Amino acid sequence: MSISYNDIGENLRRIVVNGRLDMPGTDSVAAQLEVLTAAPKKGVVVDLSALKFLASIGIRTLIVCAKAVQRRGGKMVLVVNDGSTVRMSLDATGISDLIPVFGNSADAEKAALA
Repeated sequence: MSISYNDIGENLRRIVVNGRLDMPGTDSVAAQLEVLTAAPKKGVVVDLSALKFLASIGIRTLIVCAKAVQRRGGKMVLVVNDGSTVRMSLDATGISDLIPVFGNSADAEKAALA
């Protein structure tokens, strides 16, 4: 499980999560993800395209982070490979009503700054 980030200009942060967001994986990165999404950026893109598995505990963490970004006037979006098991998990939960989900980084970055 790993997490990394880079800032793109003054208004956008891109966070990449690799591995599995199951119970142990989420426990190992949740605090760091919350800190990274708390940065004073207008848009936050969380790239899950390299994620192998997403459990409900991981979805909960994403929702908590997205709500925190929204409270400070920003927008968090996700990048997930179309057709992946992670995308199927997100679609099944209806999370896209709360956090927009995109199949590529370019569209996600535009939406995060809109």
